[in-house]
Amino acid sequence: MTTPSSSFLIRQPPTFDTVAEERNHRLTHLVGACRIFAQMGFAEGLLGHLTVRDPEHEDRLWVNPMGMSMRRVRVEDLVEVDHEGRVVSGDRPVNPVGVLLHTAVHRARPDVVAVCHAHSLYGSAWSSLGRVLDPITQDACLFFERQALITEPRVALDAEAADRFAEAFGQNLVAFQAGHGIFTTGHTIDEAAWWFIAMEKCCHAALLAEAAGSPQLWPAPAARALAAGLGSPGFGWLSFQALWDELSATDLDLFQQRA
Repeated sequence: MTTPSSSFLIRQPPTFDTVAEERNHRLTHLVGACRIFAQMGFAEGLLGHLTVRDPEHEDRLWVNPMGMSMRRVRVEDLVEVDHEGRVVSGDRPVNPVGVLLHTAVHRARPDVVAVCHAHSLYGSAWSSLGRVLDPITQDACLFFERQALITEPRVALDAEAADRFAEAFGQNLVAFQAGHGIFTTGHTIDEAAWWFIAMEKCCHAALLAEAAGSPQLWPAPAARALAAGLGSPGFGWLSFQALWDELSATDLDLFQQRA
């Protein structure tokens, strides 16, 4: 079995001449990810939060506002917060628990540029089992040995609990918080969003398979090889681009730069 390396990717993540260009790109794609989550039914009332690190001020994050439909979020609606959760710019409210968790992960993981969480149906259902995904399908193999199971805290209401959440997350790509749902990370918001979408589908497949019987597992060496190739940051970024292309062809207001 062979897996694609970055040299085989038909597109590559962009590079930028200025910090302003990179910030605008990150914020535009954060908005795009929010809208795609809404299209896929992941948005639920006030819940669901996606964050991306600012390219200039690495101790600051941008997050979608609370109380605004993910489908309607624009770049100008995004809120900038620091690692202590204080609002730096923006005039809309943010989810306080979401900001606690995201800032804790960003503080603990300088390699992480983006974090995604939403109350998706199948991810939330699977999280109630208190287990990580087994490698029963090729898609599930992407997460083999790269998942955390966070059983405590169940809810983070202060910085100390959020730090324990980040510690339990560790260096993993993705995590289940028991009885809560999926959290994903990435070197880009595109990558983090794609892992969330992929995990949600894997949870759906796992619930169906276990309801029908006892699914067979992929051998560990094969699952590990798939995780190293198809689970790479470049492949995650590239996988999201088809969804981005569809959205950007219809949602032209995505490209209105933040003042």
